[in-house]
Amino acid sequence: MAVGSGVSVGSEVGTYNGQITRFVVLSCMVAATGGIIFGYDIGISGGVTSMEPFLKKFFRKVYTKMEEDTKISNYCKFDSQLLTSFTSSLYVAGLIATFFASPITRAFGRKPSILIGGVAFLAGAAFGGAAYNIYMLIIGRVLLGVGVGFANQSVPLYLSEMAPSRYRGAFNMGFQFCVGIGVLAANLLNYGIQKIEGGWGWRISLAMAAVPASILTIGALFLPETPNSLIQYNKDDPDKAKKMLQKVRGTDDVKAEFDDLLTANEISKTIKHPFKNILRQKYRPQLVMAIAIPFFQQVTGINVISFYAPILFRTIGFGESASLMSAVVTGLVGLSMTFLSLLIVDRVGRRTIFTIGGVQMFVSQMLVGAIMAAKLGDHGGLSKGYGFSVLILICTYVAGFGLSWGPLGWLIPSEIFPLEIRSAGQSITVAVGFLFTFIVAQTFLTMLCHLKSGTFFFFGGWVAVMTVFVYFFLPETKNVPIEKMDRIWKKHWFWKKYVGKEDDTNYDPVAEIKTDI
Repeated sequence: MAVGSGVSVGSEVGTYNGQITRFVVLSCMVAATGGIIFGYDIGISGGVTSMEPFLKKFFRKVYTKMEEDTKISNYCKFDSQLLTSFTSSLYVAGLIATFFASPITRAFGRKPSILIGGVAFLAGAAFGGAAYNIYMLIIGRVLLGVGVGFANQSVPLYLSEMAPSRYRGAFNMGFQFCVGIGVLAANLLNYGIQKIEGGWGWRISLAMAAVPASILTIGALFLPETPNSLIQYNKDDPDKAKKMLQKVRGTDDVKAEFDDLLTANEISKTIKHPFKNILRQKYRPQLVMAIAIPFFQQVTGINVISFYAPILFRTIGFGESASLMSAVVTGLVGLSMTFLSLLIVDRVGRRTIFTIGGVQMFVSQMLVGAIMAAKLGDHGGLSKGYGFSVLILICTYVAGFGLSWGPLGWLIPSEIFPLEIRSAGQSITVAVGFLFTFIVAQTFLTMLCHLKSGTFFFFGGWVAVMTVFVYFFLPETKNVPIEKMDRIWKKHWFWKKYVGKEDDTNYDPVAEIKTDI
């Protein structure tokens, strides 16, 4: 097999019966609103931190530096650890919360974790909207982080398990599509309320997070549990899981898929410590991807654009209103490209989309860095022509991310883990994502101050690395049933040395695990 080529297992594993049912579509639509609360927070935090009334009330030193210090560099106006702590405190809370979410998701199902996420986000929205000092503001952010931690851990799993295997990519990308809706809604709201007289518009932005949180919380009360989860925690009553699978697939003939679920569950029952077992050699590729994919997703630099787009546009000379509108434009571009990715992912495949998006992101970041290096000094701003050129290039970059690393960064980890380590694997994925989101969010404004335009070359270099990594080490997962995903690693040129030693025809995973234990 050629190095980096995809692994096709569709004909070998066969396909399951079933169709896209209204029941599945409605269930996944409700669950995917967990993405809206994540996206809304990403968009809203960047907007309010560029609003002068908000800065006056909570970050006066930043406001004074921005308005009155004419000697400070364009790149350093917003360099404040307190300001970045407001943004990044959510991700520390989310990182911790996801490890509490994992045993709940495994023991009680995906639905309770989704519900807890919605309730915590509601509480965070209340604290944020009512905040009268920095402490209330940070408490609100921490509660939002707990909500996002639980939702991000459970929602992608829910979508991947409910979706028919041949449409799993599109269904799972509903999460990232909802993230895009959240970002766009936040940017539009920020733009609309920034001119409110009295300077209290930021309270509306923070409090309105309660809207998507309410939809998720109320909707979660009526969500069905996934067949995979039912069979995992209702170990003595497999008929309940079978009936749900028949309802989900819209057919009574689900024997092939149900048998695979039973086999996966037998393996799962032998695993008492999933976080310990994921360290075993046979799970090496899944563990590597659980760490590498979310790490790479964050060092694309996308959350820098999402968090600080208005600040970034103010850095290059746009006014407050123009900066917020530019953020709206980039949000709309990202959402549109995610929708396109949703339509083509199960036809074109994951690896091809990764490559196209990676090249697009790399080129646009290099050009943004070059323009800012050549034309933006420590004082003044870019000319109108160069300013709009940077806006267009950032839109091109966001389009590449919205097509590739945005949705695929959530899809790939949620579909590659076997049932026995799925909850633990997803927790590691989310935790790594939160950790590096925190690091990037906490350091970006300082990086911008010290590296200046070199910041874009830094992230562009990482995009080149991750594109090469995907080409060589990620096999194609298109159309592979989720409980048959182990086959792709056994046929991969690199990973087969870790997991491909067993003979496919005689391999008994249950017996192998029992022997090891």
